[in-house]
Amino acid sequence: MSILVNQRLLLSVCLVAVVATLLAPRIPQDPTYHLFADRDSLLAIPNALNVLSNLFFAWVGIEGLYRLLGPRRLPILRQIANAYITFFAALIVIAACSIYYHWSPDNLSLAWDRLPMTVAFMSFITILLAERVSLKVAGKMFPLLLIAGVASIVYWYYSELAGQGDLRIYALVQFLPVLMTPLILMVFEPRYTRSSDIWWLWICYLAAKLCEIFDHEIYQWLTLLSGHSLKHISASIGCLVFLRHLRFRSLLRA
Repeated sequence: MSILVNQRLLLSVCLVAVVATLLAPRIPQDPTYHLFADRDSLLAIPNALNVLSNLFFAWVGIEGLYRLLGPRRLPILRQIANAYITFFAALIVIAACSIYYHWSPDNLSLAWDRLPMTVAFMSFITILLAERVSLKVAGKMFPLLLIAGVASIVYWYYSELAGQGDLRIYALVQFLPVLMTPLILMVFEPRYTRSSDIWWLWICYLAAKLCEIFDHEIYQWLTLLSGHSLKHISASIGCLVFLRHLRFRSLLRA
């Protein structure tokens, strides 16, 4: 298929996802979400492993920024350098905000936990669009995507305060990139080598979501490590895979 047909296919998938989200019934926050399986303390740290497992995000974020901004620059599209920088900076903020949330879980701290996640999601999909679909379009969309990500959290939080909790827009912001990633990888030509790295990132994220869903079951099985802690570890490994992708890939086409 031509690139124009592929672009129309991608746009159609996005539009269907948006319409389906808007037509779906609202999704309130499950109040039991905050009741994680592992609530053990360690050295006066509440919910210790759920807190400490976030440090992996900070490590990847710091290394990513160092390699992006250091003397030996990574092979990136300089026209959207802000998207790469924002992605790795968001990982550091994710670590801090998730530590804050897991220290004292409630809807307010959860809003801060989710906020930098949306920034990371929108930054990553911008990078993927620029490298595979259209650099020009991705550059123009980046600020709009960031606004949409932040707005999804603001809308959810204030809808909860109003007694009409609605996670639909946040769910779209989180899962549309998950849906788009394999489609983009399959139908658009790569600009760089090591495309398999992005597949592994995608797999790590899916594994993280499964660990989150089966938090209690995994904790009962492993006894020392819960599904939610493994979620943090799996997602941060995916981010590390992406950093390695940037480090070791080579240019295939301009």
